[in-house]
Amino acid sequence: MAVSCRNSDIWSWIHTLPPPNQWKTDSMSVCICSSNSSTANLSLSIAKNPPTQSITLSIFASFSLPIWLWTSNPIYQSTSLKLLDEQTTYNLISNFIQDVLKYGPSKQPYYPLRVPIINPPLLKDFFNFSFLTLAFLVCIYEAPFDLRSNCLVTLKDQLMTLQSRETSKLLMRLLGSNTEEQWMRCLSLAVTNWKNELKAMNHILKGRCPLFSYSFSTTGLWKVHVYCPIITMEIENSSGSADEQLAFSLNYHQLEGVIQLSPTVTVRDKWIEVNVNVDNLRLDVVRLVSEALLNERGAGASEKHFPSRISLQLTPICQTNIIGITVSKSSENPEKGIEIEKSLEFSFEPPKAVGIQVTTGETTTTTFKPWNFEQTAVANTARFNWSLYDSNGGREVFSLKPSPIKLIQPKAWFKHRYSNVNRPFTRQGGVIFARDEYGQSVCWKVDKAMLGKRLDWDISGCIGLTYWPNKYRTFYNETRRAEFRETLQLTLG
Repeated sequence: MAVSCRNSDIWSWIHTLPPPNQWKTDSMSVCICSSNSSTANLSLSIAKNPPTQSITLSIFASFSLPIWLWTSNPIYQSTSLKLLDEQTTYNLISNFIQDVLKYGPSKQPYYPLRVPIINPPLLKDFFNFSFLTLAFLVCIYEAPFDLRSNCLVTLKDQLMTLQSRETSKLLMRLLGSNTEEQWMRCLSLAVTNWKNELKAMNHILKGRCPLFSYSFSTTGLWKVHVYCPIITMEIENSSGSADEQLAFSLNYHQLEGVIQLSPTVTVRDKWIEVNVNVDNLRLDVVRLVSEALLNERGAGASEKHFPSRISLQLTPICQTNIIGITVSKSSENPEKGIEIEKSLEFSFEPPKAVGIQVTTGETTTTTFKPWNFEQTAVANTARFNWSLYDSNGGREVFSLKPSPIKLIQPKAWFKHRYSNVNRPFTRQGGVIFARDEYGQSVCWKVDKAMLGKRLDWDISGCIGLTYWPNKYRTFYNETRRAEFRETLQLTLG
């Protein structure tokens, strides 16, 4: 067994090295993590190339005959005595990010990637985080089997530390929404492949892989981003096990969500009012591989989960100065309409008797809104709930266990659910709740002593996704859930 090593601070190691012209060998290396099943380590090497006055970074498996897994672009030395100066470090971070994106569903960025200039104080954290992410993907896709198992757990744990999570949020903000989506799909695809490999070997990954979320607060807007591979979501209920084709289609998708709330502050004579409106809520279930591959190996691209429940809780963290809370949206029940259609039927039966027979018919129709929205308040916590209902039976889909008969009915509402004119989803299979329908605010009354001070808010949520067959012939159904929690800020004044 190799000596245990976990080096997540590659930046500091590099900066302890002397200039290349003082090296006694052509390369220097450090262990990133070790395997518990072989004498090999996953290591990083820095090698100099004297003819071109350049150096390269490489990730390799340190067997008796090294296996090279990844190599950076050449780094040309400046006149600085430092091994990596500010510009060189920036170039390397760009190299790491570009190579992470190459492991995504599209293999290449959708557009030329331009990494914005990074503030010097953030260079170290961005360098270490982007390198660890690249090492994680390289280990999944390139490393020999004997090395993968223990090293992947080590790298996952390093990427889930508080410092790494905070750095990842800053990096996502820096890269922008388009690159952020690509980055998260790269990671979700890699995690999905890894978990499928473990499942095939009847191994269970210890520890949870929680969804990734981050938030930011600005004047008049709170925004939360949520990403989660379907395969890592907790199963709420299921009808058994999906067949291999269906499981492939269901697993190779990702939940993506954006929650936007609009806070406003109004100063009254005796208190401060904080009103929070639902500005926009968007959820999508996005495929992680090509549509052609889902059709070839899976049950098709249209066999995927759909949103069935969204719950949000918003709470002021310090409640000492909270006077009270008011909700302005009462519970809505599904709409029910009754149509009474009267018809007269005449019949004439000669020759025994001459008469007219009259029959009256009556038809009753019940209509349910697909989505039901509610606001409630518990103590000083506001709760927002969106629930999808089965329009045939009027029951909440998230907690419903449909009968096999319901699943095979050709005209059931969930059949062809992305093309039906009465679909409760967008054509891509997501949902959008906009201010025009859910704009009623929740109001907190806050003591005026808080005027001009910052108040932090805790936002937590639970997102439920359900699968019922769309076009594929199966009785399988399941519901999964994922939870998140973030902190928001608001200055009262």
